[in-house]
Amino acid sequence: MAKIYEEHAKVFKAFCDEKRLRILELLCDGEKCACVLLEQLDLGQSGLSYHMKILVESGVVESRQEGKWTHYKISEKGSAYAGDLLKELTTPNTITQEDICCKA
Repeated sequence: MAKIYEEHAKVFKAFCDEKRLRILELLCDGEKCACVLLEQLDLGQSGLSYHMKILVESGVVESRQEGKWTHYKISEKGSAYAGDLLKELTTPNTITQEDICCKA
C-alpha cells in the first residue's frame, strides 16, 4: 500500500511548485522544446532539468528526444489520471461508517 501512496505523491508533487505550474501553463499551448522553455522561464538549464524530471516522473508530462534537445508536452493519459486521482481522494464515501470514537 505504501507504494501506491508514493506514486500518488509523485503526481501531486508535480503541482506543488509555482515554476512547475508555469511550465504546465506553457505546455498547454502544445509541445515545447527545452530551449523554448529556457527562454520563457527564469531558470537555468539545471533548474529546468530538475523541474522537468519531476513533471515527467509524475506522468503528467511526456518527453521525447530530438537531437540534443528534449521536447515536452502534456500527457493526456497522465493529466486524466491526475484529475481522477484528485477526485477519488477528495470525494466523500457514500457509505457512512458509524463513528464509535469516544462512546462508552
